[in-house]
Order: sequence, then C-alpha cells, then structure tokens
Amino acid sequence: MTLSDHSLRQIDEESIDSLSEDAVRALAIKLLNDLKEARERLNQNSQNSSVPPGSEAPWEKGSKYSDDEDDADALLDQEAIVDGDPGSSDDDNEEQEETSRFVEKTEPLRKPGKQPGAQGFGRVESIPLHGQEHHHPDSCACCGQAFSSEQPGTAYTAFDQLDIQWGDTDRPGIAVVNTRHVYYEAECHCGHTTREAPCRQPLDELLERVELSQWRLVGPGLAALIVCLFYRIRLSRQRIREFLHDWLGVTLSVGTINKVIHESGRAAMPVEDELINELRQSALAHVDETSWHERMQLLWLWVFVSANVVVYWIAHRTEELIKTVLGEQEYKGWLMSDGYAVYRQFLKRLRCWAHLVRKARGLAESLDKPTQDFGKKTLDLLHTLMDAVKDARKKPPDRGLSQVYQGQLDDYRRACERVEASAPTEKARKLAVEMLSDWDVIFTILDNPHLPLTNNEAERALRHCVILRRISHGTKTHQGSRIFAILASVIETCRLRARSPWRYLETVITAGRAGLPVPRLPVAA
Repeated sequence: MTLSDHSLRQIDEESIDSLSEDAVRALAIKLLNDLKEARERLNQNSQNSSVPPGSEAPWEKGSKYSDDEDDADALLDQEAIVDGDPGSSDDDNEEQEETSRFVEKTEPLRKPGKQPGAQGFGRVESIPLHGQEHHHPDSCACCGQAFSSEQPGTAYTAFDQLDIQWGDTDRPGIAVVNTRHVYYEAECHCGHTTREAPCRQPLDELLERVELSQWRLVGPGLAALIVCLFYRIRLSRQRIREFLHDWLGVTLSVGTINKVIHESGRAAMPVEDELINELRQSALAHVDETSWHERMQLLWLWVFVSANVVVYWIAHRTEELIKTVLGEQEYKGWLMSDGYAVYRQFLKRLRCWAHLVRKARGLAESLDKPTQDFGKKTLDLLHTLMDAVKDARKKPPDRGLSQVYQGQLDDYRRACERVEASAPTEKARKLAVEMLSDWDVIFTILDNPHLPLTNNEAERALRHCVILRRISHGTKTHQGSRIFAILASVIETCRLRARSPWRYLETVITAGRAGLPVPRLPVAA
C-alpha cells in the first residue's frame, strides 16, 4: 500500500480542496493503485495464491474455473495438485503474525500437577484375567548351569497387561484381553538364587524421560491402537481416554496415554537410520516444509518423500537440516521443491509448476492491465508446455521439447527481462525474477518429460500433519517433536508401501521393550 493508515486518517474533502490540480491528480493515482491492490487481496483464493483452502468459506471452496478452461488444467488434475499449499514457503509474513499472538507467560510459583510429598493414588478397578504367562529363568546367573523343567521355582512378582486381539475377515472387531505375567526365581545347586525379570532398557540420551520396559500396563497392540487414535484419527489424549473407556471398557489416565505415545516413538527411533539411508539412495525425492510451533518457538515441519520412503523432521528452516537428512555430500537423485533458495545447491533440481501456475493466475486476475497481460502470457506458455509434456509421456518426440519450443521460450524470456527492468507492479517483477533465476531448473522438465511436474507428493504428505497442527497447536517440547516426527515417518512409510503400520508398530514396540533389534521396515506390497 502506498498510503498508510496514518496518512488516510488525515485526508478528507477539505484537505483535497486545498490541493492544486496536479497534486489532486497525483493523489488520485495513489488512491487508485491502493484500491486495486486492496481488491486483488480480497480476490485472493487457493487457486491464484498461497492462501490455504481451509481459510475459505464453504460456499467459496468450489472451483472458480470451468472444467474445459484448458487441457493443461487436466494435467494438473492428473498430477493431483492439492488446492492450497500447506507447505508453501511464501507465508512468512502470515506465520510471523500468527507467532506474534503468542505472549510469553511468566512461570507460576507453584508447578502444576502432583506436588512432592503428596499422597499417591493407584489403580482401583479390577479387570478380570483372561490368561497367564509364566516366566522362568533358563540358567543360573552364577555358575551358568541350566535349570531343568522339573524345577518349579517360586513366583516372586507379577503384573497385569492389557492388550488387544486383532480382528480379521473371519472374526471382525477387536477384543481386549488382560494377561497376568508371573515371574519366578529358582535356586541352583550352587546355592545361588536366580530371578527372571522383565527387561528394562537404559535411559536414552535424547529421550531421557521416556522409559522403555516390558513392565507395562499397556501391551504392544493396545499401544499401537493409541498411536493410531493420536496420529491418524487426530484425537487429543483426553479424547483417547474417553474412547477407550466408552468403547473398550479400558480406563487409562491421560499421563499413561502420553507415556505410551512417547514410548512407542522411542521404540521406533532406530528405524530412522534405515529411512534416511533409503531416502539418500532414491532416484527422485520431493521436499517441502510448513510452519510448526514448539511451545513458544516457531519451527518448521519438513517432509522428504521418495518412491517408498517418507521422512519427517521438525527443525529450524536452515540449510543444516537439508545436509542432515540428505547428507553432507551432494544428493545424486532429482530433487523436486519450491523456490526456496536453500535448495539451489542441488544441480539436479526440479521446480513445482503448480506454484508457478497459481502465481501467474493471480497476475492474470490483476486489475492492472500490464500485469494482467504478463500473467496471461505466463499462463499460456505454461499450459502449452504442459500439454506438450503430457503428449511426450505417451509418445516420445523426435527432438527435445526445449528445441521444439525454443522460439516461444526466447520470446517469453525477453518478456520477463522487460518486466524485470520496468515492472508494472511488484508482484509481476517478483515472478519475472523468479522465472529468470530458475530458468534452467523450471524448463528442465522439457527434456525429461518422465519426471513429475508438481510437488504434490510432498504436499499430500504434509496435508494430514497440517490438520493435526491446527488441532493440537504443535508440540510443547523438543522430545515431543522428535516423537511426532519418527512416528509420522514410520506410519506414512508403511502406508506408502501398502502395509499396515499398526501391526508393524506392534512388532517394533515388542522388540524395543525386550531389547531386541528393531525389525526392518516391511517391503512394498
């Protein structure tokens, strides 16, 4: 805006009458430009800008363009472009405004929760037992002599564990079972008494407050169900507690549910190395990021998607994260991304044309005639080239598309240079500069039509997390961010491979509690 609110408050009819004719004409031009810019902002939507579709009213979410507008739009549909961009990097100002609403609060004098020395409370409800598992020591811990099956031993401790029996087509539904695990001690001929004890993993350096142990009220299957309710169904811990009580007859505290989620994340943490190694070896990777709040701190949720791997990471929006995930050495495959400058270190880079189409469409709907002409020219070129890429995928051409359309590309490049030199509006200049800066990257698809035109794989991977972020308002601790990222990576990778993430997560939790190696990710179906 040319005129600030402070200036507009001082302008009235009396002040205009006191101006000269030239001054009134200059003021009118300023007011006209401001009016056009304000109208263009009002007309922004998910089709012509980075405005997310969730912010639109229900009656505004219908398509604003006819189905037969252009065949190029059909290509965008085939690429499954998601309306709106949950991971767009153009929303910095909006995110800063959102962050400014968070006001730092002073720490209360009395910490919330149970105070030191207060009376403790335990579980009072009695759940009927459905079976028992007996755990006997195999050999003497002193002399190493094996115990015979005839040595009965003495039970010295036990605990109950709630778990679920999975349903199938022959027996639909799930059932809750309560199993009592009984541990025994046996005396050897050497006089040493050996006890069989549930496995307890040592504390982790990064997740020091998360205990991983076989001594748990919640079994691995029920833990996987809780993770599903949290991540996939997007229920809060209070709602998970309500669901388990009302539908399964299981009463768990909110604290227990939170521990189950964190414990599941720690059990799955070793899978992270396998995910990153497979990502680095992929021939094509999609990357995108969206804002993420960790208590009062603004971070970014990154996603990296290949043909069979999805990796999430919550960190700052810096180059260091790219090196951490893709490695210090240059990534060898193709990298599909938006226009964020940190990606320009990769030579084999692709640009998402959906972003460019939206920006060009926004210019084409501008009220400024030169800006509108440049937007329409950009749209026409992109639509033409997208049609050519679509045809080339069906029948490879004799020559590269960059040679076939060399004349149109040269003409458009000259138009971008003219707009850059004397831009009618700032938005038009920004698009022209973006096209010229990434010219080779944008149009490399013409000689490689088998590569994707859009970054929709990363957009889809972020969409579910964006909805969850709006519900939960992010995470509260670094530990919670790490847990969320690894669970999301494992779950979405299994879904990408058409495998059940919950059955795999059950085996991961079982192995982690017992101190066994975590099973490898399931292969694609």
